[in-house]
Amino acid sequence: MDTFDAIYQRRAVKHFDPDHKLSADEVTKLLEATVQAPTSFNIQHWRFVNLQDPEVRARIRAVGNDQAQMTDASLLILITGDMKAWEKDPARYWRNAPTEVAELLVNWMGPFHDGKEQLQRDEAQRSIGMAAQTLMLAAKAMGYDSCPMIGFDLDAVAEIVGMPADHCIGPMIAIGKGTQAAWPKPGQLALDEVVFTDRFA
Repeated sequence: MDTFDAIYQRRAVKHFDPDHKLSADEVTKLLEATVQAPTSFNIQHWRFVNLQDPEVRARIRAVGNDQAQMTDASLLILITGDMKAWEKDPARYWRNAPTEVAELLVNWMGPFHDGKEQLQRDEAQRSIGMAAQTLMLAAKAMGYDSCPMIGFDLDAVAEIVGMPADHCIGPMIAIGKGTQAAWPKPGQLALDEVVFTDRFA
């Protein structure tokens, strides 16, 4: 599928065929595409929890406003971010780069992040956002529908999946074969309301 077609056709689909399954190869293809998303310093903060166990999904649905896509979608991915990834063997993020480039960026990573808790969280969340959009566009390009979800009890879900204390939680992405069309787009703001040249008026 053309990239622009995927962008314009991607919608938040709420109803999925519960009998449809993605193959292991399809799941791998989606996730391999997803990790091509950019991250600051190539830190790759994202950590993906592939929620497969029906009992786990039922528990998540119970703390997720009874959203049917949590149990019915072929694939349910929770995206989290490791806020301390910048200090966990950072040389591995640049192992294939020229030595002078790797040394520059690895040595800069610590001073950039150290002691800046809000920045660490912000960077992880930015990475989560770019990965989420990449995952949804990849799914659409493969002929699948998706739905990003934040309507769940964050603490309860973090406990269910055993999320480490130094991680932050992002959205879940449900992926599968949609059974109902999404609502018409409710209305995009005009460019002249959201785009500014050089400065805010």
